[in-house]
Amino acid sequence: MISALSRFVREHPRLFVLTGAGISTGSGIPDYRDDQGRWKRKPPVTLQDFMRSAAVRRRYWARSMIGWPVIANARPNAAHEALACLEGVAHVHRLVTQNVDGLHQRAGSARVIELHGNIAGVACVDCHAEVSRHCVQQMLEAANPGHLRLCAVTAPDGDAYLDLDDLDAFEVPDCSRCGGILKPTVVFFGDVVPRHRVDATMQALEQADAMLVVGSSLMIYSGYRFCEHAHRMQKPIAAINLGHTRADHLFHLKIERPCEDALVDLIDRLNAAAHPS
Repeated sequence: MISALSRFVREHPRLFVLTGAGISTGSGIPDYRDDQGRWKRKPPVTLQDFMRSAAVRRRYWARSMIGWPVIANARPNAAHEALACLEGVAHVHRLVTQNVDGLHQRAGSARVIELHGNIAGVACVDCHAEVSRHCVQQMLEAANPGHLRLCAVTAPDGDAYLDLDDLDAFEVPDCSRCGGILKPTVVFFGDVVPRHRVDATMQALEQADAMLVVGSSLMIYSGYRFCEHAHRMQKPIAAINLGHTRADHLFHLKIERPCEDALVDLIDRLNAAAHPS
């Protein structure tokens, strides 16, 4: 099957690549869904709940205080590096990621659109003042030292799967400029992807020869719509993903292997084809 993927890449040199949580599992960041596309745990907090409830915000930031260091300390894996390599030899026209971990850029990819934002930033929803997530982490830890001993499994968005009952005393920092609500610069569930990102992504897809999906079940529409658009434009779609995806019926080729294994083998095949012995 890797030979078929290698042929797909050689025949479609300007790839539009869409990545999801499955590409970052090799960096120690868990994914959201099982091999049937079902939630492994409770879905993430919605924007509506975050905005209307101080209790929900306390719960979010308490869990994020525990989970965010895993994201901050994660390093790109061989799959991220392979896509950066493909970009370096002009096979990747644009890389669009649904992830918020910033690992593609750390691996060396430059032509990246972060569809759902980046967890490394925080902004005030009122005055839009920005602050780094690292700075917010320092404030959270200083104000809530008793919670630092807690351990939990991290989620792809820096949340942690931790059930906390008594959070009335947990202190959440407000905006230092206006006292408003601080929110990570990511698209929460129930929110919409900014129009300019969608437009830039659609334009990149229209300019590409084909689409490659890596590590995404495509269960949420913000990613799946690009497969629909590629199909309408009669652009072939290949995928590397373990298990069922929402777009299985649209794929010309699907590789059911871990992202790292498949992409490393792909690079080896392409190198062998470019430099035959």
